[in-house]
Amino acid sequence: MADRAGTVLALIPARGGSKGVPGKNIKEVAGKPLIAWTIEAARQARCIDRVVVSSEDAAILQVARAWGAETPYERPAELARDETPSIDVVLHALQQLPGVAWMVLLQPTSPLRAAEDIDAAFALCQAKGAPACVSVTEAGTLPWWMFHLSADARLRAFLPQQDRPQRRQDAPPLYALNGAVYIARADWLRRTRSFLTDETLAYVMPPERSVDIDTPLDLAVAACLLRERLPRGGA
Repeated sequence: MADRAGTVLALIPARGGSKGVPGKNIKEVAGKPLIAWTIEAARQARCIDRVVVSSEDAAILQVARAWGAETPYERPAELARDETPSIDVVLHALQQLPGVAWMVLLQPTSPLRAAEDIDAAFALCQAKGAPACVSVTEAGTLPWWMFHLSADARLRAFLPQQDRPQRRQDAPPLYALNGAVYIARADWLRRTRSFLTDETLAYVMPPERSVDIDTPLDLAVAACLLRERLPRGGA
């Protein structure tokens, strides 16, 4: 069993700037601000002790508090740029919040992840004695059938022809990060500065819970799927 001495912290990073979908973190989706879906999942997860939102944006922090998250500090503006690595935001949170044993990073752009996914990924770390686990989903498009385009619009295979399976049925399954759940032991994370090493476990999620919102189309798809979860007559 992995050591759980100390706090299991759910960190929800939500900066104010967004080019693909402006204001997306507090944009209403299926009757709630987008970030609220992640706050609720984190609060419902049995393994989580604290739910903290990291943001430089006053409106986001206000919405986060309204939906039950803690906002014990304001993220510095230099950690809220387009090019800011997520790990810098995570390590900043660990500096601000002593006593954290496990970090659970939950991006608000994955609103379909459930509390059960968080608990199952954490339980996998515990059962395997692993320092980290991230969520993945089976890749829908495989690299054997991907192509570059030449300057004159001709197809150029991404991978060598000889490596390509003859039939799709013969291709081995591949998995992609879905952005929903990242878990790591805090001391290990400080040392590695990454959730992804050869020690990291994978928690597989179905595609219908793996929508990662980056475009207006992603937002529309997520809204449709979230509305299906609502009780009849809900928002």
